[in-house]
Amino acid sequence: MEETQRSRTYGWTDPAAVAAHLGRRDGLDLIRAMAAGELPAPPIMQTVGIAGMEAKEGWIGLELEPQEFHYNPLGSVHGGVISTLLDTAAACAVHTTLPAGVGYTSLDLNVKFVRPVTIATGRVRCEGTVLNRGRRTALAESRLTDAAGRLLAHATSSCLIFDLP
Repeated sequence: MEETQRSRTYGWTDPAAVAAHLGRRDGLDLIRAMAAGELPAPPIMQTVGIAGMEAKEGWIGLELEPQEFHYNPLGSVHGGVISTLLDTAAACAVHTTLPAGVGYTSLDLNVKFVRPVTIATGRVRCEGTVLNRGRRTALAESRLTDAAGRLLAHATSSCLIFDLP
């Protein structure tokens, strides 16, 4: 079997540039500024290739074009890439509900893979929605679908909410 070496180059912005805004902007404003290109997106988005961010309070939409560099040895997008997309959508949905000076972290992520994702799947869409938000925790879900609206993967996530230092 002939192997053909491929390479990929990408860049990112220092995440401290966005962190400096956490105490001054609420979560929805911060996410919308990233979506509009006014603030840089987190490095993980460039690493994975997440794009097409949209946001409103309690909801986020993201897109991904599956690529070879996302593949596992079986020839489909690695579950870790799919989980990263689902986690990003669920957590960012929670972020859109937070006031300035308040942060969060994922406590858990429960993922169900429904269909394989490959380059042939085409662009996929991931939407995250907050199901319940209390003072210290939030529950969110995210759904990954193809262009025809078929469910590819689903996740639920609990997030811990805390005041930033």
